[in-house]
Amino acid sequence: MQPILTGSEIRQSFIDFFKKKGHTFVPSASLVPGGDQTLLFTNAGMVQFKDVFLGIEKRPYSRVVNSQKCMRVAGKHNDLEDVGRDDTHHTFFEMLGNWSFGDYYKKEAISWAWELLTDIWKLDKNRLWVTCFKDEKGEIPTDDEAANAWDSQPGFIKSHIVYLGRKENFWEMAETGPCGPCSEIYIDLGEEICQQRNDPNHVCDIQHNCRRFLEFWNLVFIQYNRLSLTELISLPAKHVDTGMGLDRITAILQNVKSNYATDLMLPLMDVVMKLANQTEIERNANLTPYRVIADHSRAAAFLIADGVVPGNIGRNYICRMIIRRASRFGGKLGLNKPFLAEVADKVIENYGDAFPELKKNKKTILDNITREEKRFHNTIETGLAHLQDELNLLKNSKKQILSGKVAFDLYATHGLPFEIARDVAREQGLDIEESGFHQTMEEHRLSSGAGKAFGAMGGEKSEIYSNLKMKLTEEGNLQTNEIKYDPYSRTSFQNHIVAILVEGEVISQANPGEKVEIVLPETCFYIESGGQVSDSGWIRSQVQDLWEIRIDEVIKPAAGMIVHIGEVTKGNPKTGDKVIAEVDAGRHRDIMRNHTATHLLHAQLRKLLGDHVRQAGSLVAPDRLRFDFTQNEPLSEDDLEKVEEGVNQVILANYPVTIEVKPLAEATEEGAMALFGEKYGETVRTISISGESKISYELCGGTHVRQTGDIGTFIILNESSVAAGIRRIEAVTGVKAYEIIHQRMKILRHISYKLSTPIENCVEKVNDLLLQIEIKEKEIKDSEDKSAFKEYEEKKEGKLIENHGVKILVTTITSGCAMEGLFPITDDFWKYKDAGISAIATVDPRTQNPIGQIVVRNDFGKKYNIYANVLANEAGSITGGGGGGTVNSAQFGGTDKSKLDEAMKKIYDEIDKKLK
Repeated sequence: MQPILTGSEIRQSFIDFFKKKGHTFVPSASLVPGGDQTLLFTNAGMVQFKDVFLGIEKRPYSRVVNSQKCMRVAGKHNDLEDVGRDDTHHTFFEMLGNWSFGDYYKKEAISWAWELLTDIWKLDKNRLWVTCFKDEKGEIPTDDEAANAWDSQPGFIKSHIVYLGRKENFWEMAETGPCGPCSEIYIDLGEEICQQRNDPNHVCDIQHNCRRFLEFWNLVFIQYNRLSLTELISLPAKHVDTGMGLDRITAILQNVKSNYATDLMLPLMDVVMKLANQTEIERNANLTPYRVIADHSRAAAFLIADGVVPGNIGRNYICRMIIRRASRFGGKLGLNKPFLAEVADKVIENYGDAFPELKKNKKTILDNITREEKRFHNTIETGLAHLQDELNLLKNSKKQILSGKVAFDLYATHGLPFEIARDVAREQGLDIEESGFHQTMEEHRLSSGAGKAFGAMGGEKSEIYSNLKMKLTEEGNLQTNEIKYDPYSRTSFQNHIVAILVEGEVISQANPGEKVEIVLPETCFYIESGGQVSDSGWIRSQVQDLWEIRIDEVIKPAAGMIVHIGEVTKGNPKTGDKVIAEVDAGRHRDIMRNHTATHLLHAQLRKLLGDHVRQAGSLVAPDRLRFDFTQNEPLSEDDLEKVEEGVNQVILANYPVTIEVKPLAEATEEGAMALFGEKYGETVRTISISGESKISYELCGGTHVRQTGDIGTFIILNESSVAAGIRRIEAVTGVKAYEIIHQRMKILRHISYKLSTPIENCVEKVNDLLLQIEIKEKEIKDSEDKSAFKEYEEKKEGKLIENHGVKILVTTITSGCAMEGLFPITDDFWKYKDAGISAIATVDPRTQNPIGQIVVRNDFGKKYNIYANVLANEAGSITGGGGGGTVNSAQFGGTDKSKLDEAMKKIYDEIDKKLK
């Protein structure tokens, strides 16, 4: 009897099988696509090889096997709504795949798939079915090659080949670009699986989407290049791209009816069952919450391990949403305190050997999950109460769909993710407008300065350059597939213009003022990547002063093609002209200083704060550096001083910066750090800075100084929050650092002159002056507070309202005071045993801004759905500001004191409406 393989053994046996067939094992790429802003997450195994198919990149191997981490929670591939409802869908999953880049094709791919399934894994040949492509429009040839290859497999049943059309069996990367037919492998799970077997009109087969037939492996054969909607041409090299979900094949091989019953998922649900103190019978009666919690805990653990922490937009929003959604489903099982970290701990235990990043970042994963659960629990009650109010209004108006704008307001104000709001609405037979939510979120993001994040998969523009490269190569103007690229050892070179483009069109001669793209057979200009900006400079005629082009940007749109983008400043450059290309050397050196300083900053942060610190984005420009990193709490002034001092000590020590090129596996084994969102090839460039011990060791393709002393001076300008769990440091070095030191010394000398004291005594003199000001301000404030309290005492009885057995006070104090001056007034009102609600406001005399404090008795507020933070928000929005606090105690502030009476009337009217 065939032993039952574990999920880990299945993964390894797949990899080992294809390694024996000459495939190179390539580790999974990050869930954050390296260098690809067109995708939110890696959603298929092909993503890390996308540039190979587009012709932008070449690899040192032609056969690959891997198990790729994938997330499908947005865009075209979004399985979130199905998670929990069925046995097969997940947000995070592993995709097993084997690849051929112009090597083997359909015959081998199909033969090896059959061998693995039937000889190695011993699946019943009689239960296996396949689909092949047949164009319903009759424009693309039927894939008889694949059908014949299947028919030739030993023991294959010919009648188990089913032909399907474009939607099911023709794969396309985008509207143009590489594409081709695919062949999907199905297994017949048996007649008992069919839920419609008693329906006389139901046809039990693949074509009618019967659940009895489960698709689990897709073999894609990339043989065409789509030029337009109607034009396909054959590719010179044909490729194979296969994908098989590990969860699904594990369920098949372990002979269980659900992915969640495998050893990949069941242990996670066992943890939940133990925490909820339920039996297996109770679990089976509540499978949806169990499935969602198991799936989302696994996804959150992998996301955080890859540097994606909970936040407000983009990938960070997804991480926050799945944690909060899982937490809400936990509430359905009676789990009302943070618990997801215990489930994530089991994920790390089960997957940590295959994915070491989980073990390495265990503390960060568990801390982030627990912290996000706590945040959610602090806001969920109010958010759900407001959602319910909106749903009740919807029902009363006889409508079914809640506005997406309202849903976004609930998220922005109360932290209630759209997906959770939609779950609640659907449980009541309603729905929420998804497009409106995302549109409002995008508008909010753009208006807040975050900018656009993600677009289509792309590849269209690269077609222009790929075709041009092919033409230039045929003409002999480009001699090799890989253009000579060396931004490290020189800043100028001589050659000739291979091609000139203006707005995508190839021209022979350019004119002054035109924006041009210049193709040369080589370059020493750095191409933007890894956060480092492109070099700039000039391309000039070798004939003195004949013409000049100012270069502002450099890109690599296709393999063997580097394009210099800029403007013709004088003359008429022509194709074939001999040129001198020169990088702006001063700017180049400034960038080098900032890049090496970024590595030192990273190392010092990890040394001071701990190994949980990881890069989460960066910018290396000539005038500054910006470094984003994972850290929950802001750095203290003392911390920033220690970091700045630590970096400068390494600079002054003038340690050598060692640059080596070596295999990725070797560098990783040595402890070199790979950076968030970057893509690495089989051979990598390492940057090492060492004194008595290794200070910094990172994988990096950027330009760097030769020794740390070349950096000059390092100054931190600012430390701030970018998103929840992400901090940012901005700093300068070299020339810019000197300019800042010079300017600050100038300011200090001026202050010294004004205070009539030496520079070294300025702090003491300023402290003396501040103390005198503080004493005077306290005297003024005390006087204001007494006046405000006296006014309250004089008119409180006339402002008290008796309603529903409690006293309510809504009043404005005309004798202005600071927020602290309102506290004694509130405290005095709450001496009444039957006090129910107090809302007291005034105008701060120093800022002339309206302020207010609202307190609601807990039992009274719950009974009538009156919440202090909600009232404060509404008042704050009227006065041009905002409000915040808890359901029982909140404050508001604004900028328009003329609206204070209107705001207080709104509070009174809202209370009155709720009580009625």
